[in-house]
Amino acid sequence: MGHASCSLLDNSGKCVILCRVPHKEDYKRFLHEAFPVASHLHYFYDNFNAEVIAGVIENKQDAVDYLTWTFMYRRLTQNPIYYNLQGVSHRHLSDHLSELVENTLSDLESSKCIAIEDDMDVSPLNLGMIASYYYISYTTIKHFSFSLISKTKMKGLASASEYAQHPIQLGEEDALRELINHQRFSFENPRCTDSHVKANALLQAHFSRQHIGGNLAMDQQEVLPSASRLLQAMVDAISSNGWLSLALLAMELSQMVTQGMWEHDSMLLQLPHFTKELAKRCQENPGKSIETIFDLVEMEDDERQELLQMDDLKLLDIAKFRNLFPNIDMSFEVIDGENARAGEDVMLQVTLERDLEGKTEAGPVDASRYPKSKEEGWWLVVSDTKSN
Repeated sequence: MGHASCSLLDNSGKCVILCRVPHKEDYKRFLHEAFPVASHLHYFYDNFNAEVIAGVIENKQDAVDYLTWTFMYRRLTQNPIYYNLQGVSHRHLSDHLSELVENTLSDLESSKCIAIEDDMDVSPLNLGMIASYYYISYTTIKHFSFSLISKTKMKGLASASEYAQHPIQLGEEDALRELINHQRFSFENPRCTDSHVKANALLQAHFSRQHIGGNLAMDQQEVLPSASRLLQAMVDAISSNGWLSLALLAMELSQMVTQGMWEHDSMLLQLPHFTKELAKRCQENPGKSIETIFDLVEMEDDERQELLQMDDLKLLDIAKFRNLFPNIDMSFEVIDGENARAGEDVMLQVTLERDLEGKTEAGPVDASRYPKSKEEGWWLVVSDTKSN
């Protein structure tokens, strides 16, 4: 119904509801009769976590006061049975709110999102900050921090709580089962009614550039942007634990989501109009194997056209991509490096330089398989590879 009119342009919108005849009278009641509206603020964890990060909630009393300003608080006494309230007296109300606050903050503390001091004051922790910054559930950041190992990057991403919001549609099990059977990584006893299994299959289909249609294609358009946001949080959570190799794998997975390809696929598949067959022909090019975009740039125009065998419009698309492709030069310097000692903090001055081909800004990433416009993003990793 939110798409029934143009926001800020139309004064009204029309919505047509197609339903079975027995249900028609029920919908008409919604139009002509008043009915109570209940609050759905039953899940306080992420709200409380965000407010702790923002400094609005600094102790348990602040949390109780926060709830008294909500619509739920106004509805508690009006419909106590719906909210599992034992009575409507001030004592019942106070005990109910105190129990909600106590249980919620206790769970956030066990998830390492907040710290509780002196059984009253609360303060934010790193995991809570990450969850709040990327707008993800506290259960997801807890899973990323406590459960990820080097062999679970795909399963760990698809098991995020955010993907539980993508239910299996009626009659979708058969199509999903067929999709699962054609993926690179197999599923152990897959449950085709599990939304996390569905997210995993849709991600793998995206990396394999497998065509899917119908509702699954629409769901995939929602899964991919969420994956980018979740991977940003995953990198931060992993880096907090100091796991270099796993952090690099998560960064690779982020690139896979953006370009729609596996990490071991040819780099040339990022180019528009390129197929796996064409990439293979470039790698088998007589005289010099063409494996990177820079190898393709260095070719003579006539040689490149003979190899690619494309019309001028497609070659123009490749040229535009080539001009936007990032070529970054990095240099760094240790400030006051002569006096640096082992075990002490040091300051690095890092310089990144990029040729913008005469432009003032880089602009969005050229990623035709990603459903939304995406700005360039970079990670600067300072690490010790020997100790991981």
